[in-house]
Amino acid sequence: MTLEQLKVFVAVARALHMTRAAEGLHMTQSAVSASVAALEASCGVALFHRVGRRIELTEAGHAFVPEAEAVLARAAAAETVLADLSGLRRGRLALQASQTIANYWLGPVLNRFHTLYPDIALSVVIGNTTQVAAAVREGVADLGFVEGEVEEPLLARTAVPGDRLVLVAAANHPAAERRAITPADLFEMPFVLREPGSGTRQVFEDALRASGLNPAGLKVALELPSNEAVVSAVAAGAGATVISDLVAAAGLATGTLRQLPLTFPARRFYGLRHADRYHSRAAQALMALVREPDGAPEAAPAPVSSPRPRARR
Repeated sequence: MTLEQLKVFVAVARALHMTRAAEGLHMTQSAVSASVAALEASCGVALFHRVGRRIELTEAGHAFVPEAEAVLARAAAAETVLADLSGLRRGRLALQASQTIANYWLGPVLNRFHTLYPDIALSVVIGNTTQVAAAVREGVADLGFVEGEVEEPLLARTAVPGDRLVLVAAANHPAAERRAITPADLFEMPFVLREPGSGTRQVFEDALRASGLNPAGLKVALELPSNEAVVSAVAAGAGATVISDLVAAAGLATGTLRQLPLTFPARRFYGLRHADRYHSRAAQALMALVREPDGAPEAAPAPVSSPRPRARR
């Protein structure tokens, strides 16, 4: 059993598709298949079911995934320690980030980091807040960046500048011409929301609770797994949504979306790291680029509010 075989196995287990795993590993499909077959032969157990053109993890495969990930994480940690001995002249940094952060916020940060430290290899995996926290907890990622609150005693959390949620709908939405909307009005309109576990949804629901409202009463017409799918459905008239102003900016600029008059508090993003694992110099350098001034107070969930209507002259 080799580290390369474990790396291939984990990639295939995550993708459940030989070709996609091969593309991610920059290997040929035949090389990936041969590596999996050699691993199965060496341990004398089938790790995948071949069901037609699909593959599925066997019971043994499911049990082996966390063990393989743990071995790879320890190997990466050992490599990181050695890389730190040469300063920031070489090494790698594995990151995971929630969708809004990865697609709309993280790019400029990584560009600045690469300019300063061009020999540090960066990799980014996208998931929702729950998935990112789990990856950092299990050592799969060195750092995670999320929008939602994370209550995990093994993770250290650092506040970084974030965004603001906005209430948006299609340009022809019945509420598009209203001058004011109250939080209670939200329960009278259909909504398109991200899936449970999304940081954006969590922050929206926390704001409703802070206003004394139960988010379970929302009329959720659609739950979709990406920001882009949510924006597309909203622009098509499926309902309103509450989403990051970073995500809504393009639709608001082109007029396919209309911002409705309800104010949400600014929110922070959070950098996550494992409290007990080795924190590399590369990880420290990246956090130094994005963190807020030391001592910034933690913000409690704030309620949503209607903007004050302008007095008529």
